[in-house]
Amino acid sequence: MNFISRYLALHYKNFISAFTRITEQPLGSLMTIVVIGIALALPAGLRVMVNNLSVMSESWDAAADFTIYLEMTVDEKNANELARNIEQRSDVDSAILIDRIEALAEFQSYSGFGEALEMLEANPLPHALVISPTDGPNSDLSELAMALEAMEETALVQLDTAWVERLRSILNLILRVVDIVTILLGFGVIVVIGNTIRLEINNRQNEIEVIKLVGGSNGYVRRPFLYSGFWYGFGGGIIAVFTIWVALSLVNSSATLLAQLYNSDYRLIGLSLKETLVLLGTGALLGWSGAAIATVRHLRDADPE
Repeated sequence: MNFISRYLALHYKNFISAFTRITEQPLGSLMTIVVIGIALALPAGLRVMVNNLSVMSESWDAAADFTIYLEMTVDEKNANELARNIEQRSDVDSAILIDRIEALAEFQSYSGFGEALEMLEANPLPHALVISPTDGPNSDLSELAMALEAMEETALVQLDTAWVERLRSILNLILRVVDIVTILLGFGVIVVIGNTIRLEINNRQNEIEVIKLVGGSNGYVRRPFLYSGFWYGFGGGIIAVFTIWVALSLVNSSATLLAQLYNSDYRLIGLSLKETLVLLGTGALLGWSGAAIATVRHLRDADPE
C-alpha cells in the first residue's frame, strides 16, 4: 500500500513539475501550444461545419415536396380541379396551386429582372402544383413522381429534395477529406511535440546523465517529459476549443440572418460536451505519444559513457 502511495505521489509530483516547467518559459511554450491548437482546431472546425450542414439538410429534406409544372394549355380552373384530384390520393397530403400570375409577380419582385419581364408580351410561366407526400421523406418519392409525370397535364415534375441528396453526397466526401486531414495534422502535432521534447532533453542532458549515474531508470527519467507532452497537447486542445468557439461567435449573426431570410429559426451548433472532451483528450493523447516517441529515441543518446 505504501508502494502504491509513493508511486502515485511521484506521478503527481512529475505532473505538477511538468506544468511548472512549461510556465517558466511562457512565450516559447505559448507559441508551441498555439501551433498545436491551430492544428487541432482545423479538422475539428471542419467537422463542426459539416455537422451544421448535415442538420440543415435534414431539416430541408423533411418537406420532401414535389413541384409539378403544368402544360401551358392548362387554365386555372383545370389546374384547381387537378389539384383536388391529386389530394384524393392516399400517398398525397396536400396539393397547393401556384398561380402563374402570382408566380410571375413574385419572380419580378425577387429576380431583379422586373423591367425586362414587363416587356414580355405573354406570361412565360405555367401553373404549378406543390405536392406534399403523406409520409414526408419516408414516402416512395420515385413512384409518386412517376405517377404524377404520367398525367397528360404535366409538363415537368421536379423533386425539390433531389439537390439535398447531392448535398449529402458532397458532405460525405468532405467528411472523408476531413478524416485524412485529421490524420495528417495528428502526425504533425506528434512531430511538433516530439521536437519540443527533444530540445528539452538536449537542454537537460547533464541532469539526465547524473540521474542515470546514481541509478535512475529510463522510466524515472522519461516520466517528466511524458507529462510535459501531455500538457502541451492538453493546452493545444484548450486553444482549439476556444478558437472554434470564437469562430462560431463571429459567423453566428450572419448565419442567423441568412436563416431568417428562409423563414428558419436555425442556429449554429457548436461543440457538444462530448466532442469538447474528445478534442481535449485527443490533444493530450497526441502530446503524450509525441513525447513518448521522442524520449525513446533521444534518451538512448543521453546514456552516460
